[in-house]
Amino acid sequence: MTVAAPDLSGKARATPDRRPLGALLAANLVSITGNALAGIGVPWFVLQTTGSASRAGVVAFCGMLPLAVSAITCGPAIDRIGRLRASVLSDVLCGTAVGLIPLLHRAGALRFWQLCLIMAVNGFCQAPGETARQALAPDLADHGGVPLSRAMSLCTGASRGARLLGASAAGVLISLFGAGPVLLLDTATFGVSALLIALGVRRVPAAAPRRNALPTSLRTYRDELREGLVFLLRQRLLLGVTVLLMVTNGLDQAWSAVLLPVHAERDLGGPIDLGLLAGLFAAGALTGALLHAALGERLPRRPLCICCLIVGGCPRMLVAAFAPGLLPLGVTLAVAGVAAGILNPIVSTVLYELVPDALRSRVTGVLAAGVLTAAPLGGLACGYLVDRAGLTTALVVLGGAYLLVTLCPPAVPSWRRAAGSTGTGPRA
Repeated sequence: MTVAAPDLSGKARATPDRRPLGALLAANLVSITGNALAGIGVPWFVLQTTGSASRAGVVAFCGMLPLAVSAITCGPAIDRIGRLRASVLSDVLCGTAVGLIPLLHRAGALRFWQLCLIMAVNGFCQAPGETARQALAPDLADHGGVPLSRAMSLCTGASRGARLLGASAAGVLISLFGAGPVLLLDTATFGVSALLIALGVRRVPAAAPRRNALPTSLRTYRDELREGLVFLLRQRLLLGVTVLLMVTNGLDQAWSAVLLPVHAERDLGGPIDLGLLAGLFAAGALTGALLHAALGERLPRRPLCICCLIVGGCPRMLVAAFAPGLLPLGVTLAVAGVAAGILNPIVSTVLYELVPDALRSRVTGVLAAGVLTAAPLGGLACGYLVDRAGLTTALVVLGGAYLLVTLCPPAVPSWRRAAGSTGTGPRA
């Protein structure tokens, strides 16, 4: 016998429909696969065409800074145009921007400043789509009668599976065809993602424009942005998570955009090894997400979160610095991936438990902007550190910084609110 699942208004919904959630998961799978292709293809394209780690860091900075600016300002706009339209429009614009890189290069018209500008446009257009899909996930989980923590684990699993597929394919495809065709493939993934959202989520009320939105003006837009920021600042746990993720995302960006590509180019076997290592991390993360989906509701959040932070950060950088060869780093990245795959659903579940639906787009955007603010600085500073001090020194410095940061949460009182099982977390 099937029990009717309540919706957000408290009314019974007799037939839960999981198809919109499936469409969202499929869109994320396709889109993030493309992002993984670009995540390896763009740094490798820069290294091969310029030979400069500093320029790779500059390109990463140009892509991430507009992403942070867009994230903090896009929440009210998403509420007005609707989460579905925001996601589709974002994918179309990002696909167009990425596709210009190989086309201009093939025509002999691509300059470095143009590449930086294209990555800036791509970053600015990417945030509204990601924010809209993140804000939709809890509603689609409720629409399908899926527990929130399990839905977050499935979203993380789709993300990690996509990164596994994209990273593994990128190394092989770049070695066979070069970075340009890989970026064209990324363009195609944006189109497929837009189509999946447009067709699969169109009948979900939460995806439509907000009906009670105030008339658009600079003052009302500013007030709505402030409302999301004030809510975040008053929630100490969310604020603590944001600060922690700001720092770790900056270090992760330095690793993925500069340290790992340079290490693969100088000390390993080139793009195939780079793709293999990224794929091992993604495979571990997929495994972690699936483990959390199966067991997460029975495990304590706080100790699990702290353990995953420590295992997922520092070790990979120190192993790359002091343990030569592909095997030690590959094993370390697989274990770090498992930790990351468990950690992400915990953070997402806490976020959606604390934030009411009316503020979700705005708070998600503000939180994402805070997290992303440090990311471009991480890649930019790391590129110059590698050029000035050498790769090994940069790996040791960033690994030590990562370890210090991940040891901070146990000393912060607000993190105690993350204790308990993942199914019974804090409420707003």
